[in-house]
Amino acid sequence: MQKAIEYLLEKDTIFKVIIEKYGMPTIPIRPEGFETLVLLILEQQVSIDSAKATFLKLKAKEKNFEPAVFLNLSDEEFRTLGVSRQKTSYIKALSTAILNKEIDLESLPAKTAEQVREELIKIKGIGNWTIDIYLMFCLQAPDLLPLGDIAVVNTIKELLDIHNKEDMEVHTIKWSPYRSVATYLLWHHYLNKRNRTVVY
Repeated sequence: MQKAIEYLLEKDTIFKVIIEKYGMPTIPIRPEGFETLVLLILEQQVSIDSAKATFLKLKAKEKNFEPAVFLNLSDEEFRTLGVSRQKTSYIKALSTAILNKEIDLESLPAKTAEQVREELIKIKGIGNWTIDIYLMFCLQAPDLLPLGDIAVVNTIKELLDIHNKEDMEVHTIKWSPYRSVATYLLWHHYLNKRNRTVVY
């Protein structure tokens, strides 16, 4: 972490501004596996707090949090727990892929970020944002910048006055091989500026 921070401070002045104003970020860590992927599906395009509330309702209903259990839940049961029809279909697609052995989540830590992406992207409802967050939070991939994340994009616009994603990609290449830590710093700025606290 310290090595990464020192590297980023050399590459871009915005990181010095963030750290001087808000201190050091926390590094989000989540367990690998099915539960976290379900939570990430729930977090798509909604707040972390809202998704967590729905996730806790699911956990309260199903103590045995396994793919087979969710395939047996009706769409109506999902709906009463606050899960949209679309996200219900994504959770069921993930459950089916695991049960059919189309994906082995336990094998992912031994694979490269590119290999993990190739496997997960095949599952309906799991796109690049979900994969980026899983790689960063669960597998501690060091060099990812999720430009599908609104907070990351808005913070780059604000601090660097770059408004085009292609230009963002070009500018942030110099943050490699520590773009994940750069992302944590961008989130840190975004949340602190808005007086928001998030428990990952």
